[in-house]
Amino acid sequence: MINISSAIEITGTVAFAVSGSFSAMQKRLDVFGVLIMGFVTAIGGGTIRDVLIGDTPVAWMRDYKLLLIILGTVVATILFKKYIKTFKITLFLFDALGLGLFTIIGVQKGLAAGLNPGVCVALGTITGCFGGVVRDILLNDIPLIFRKEIYATACIIGGTAYLLLLNVIDENINKILAVVLVCAIRIIAVRFKLTLPRLYT
Repeated sequence: MINISSAIEITGTVAFAVSGSFSAMQKRLDVFGVLIMGFVTAIGGGTIRDVLIGDTPVAWMRDYKLLLIILGTVVATILFKKYIKTFKITLFLFDALGLGLFTIIGVQKGLAAGLNPGVCVALGTITGCFGGVVRDILLNDIPLIFRKEIYATACIIGGTAYLLLLNVIDENINKILAVVLVCAIRIIAVRFKLTLPRLYT
């Protein structure tokens, strides 16, 4: 039987590695820069989460397979960049998918550490968003989470829904539904230009 949690982690890692690598190529970074951006985007949120809950050494230091998956993904992204860059919608979907997958991983980590539901949702949001935050800062962009687009809000809603349904439906179905919810909120928000209000002084 397929381990849903492992599948979620691997798929999320691949999705964010593609997103980070392509963002770096759009900025015309060299091969090393693209590699670093792929790694940072894929492991940034999880690294911050693990440090916060004291789960050290962090996950990617204990499991070399994650590093190999990221490396393989970055190399594939570089090799097929001419094909990938023509699919902006596909790249956006990779980012939305990674957001949903990593959010649930973060919530699960919080539950495993015995933390309260609010902190678990926060950890899910950190896991989903902060790899992208570090990526954007390194690429000299304003992080997406701090702009008007609905990004972290999708993580909060999806993580909360996961916790509410935790003892109501099958766990694996709950994980899938929560991931789909985060992705759907993100996609719908962009499609219909739904935004949070901006504050001005």
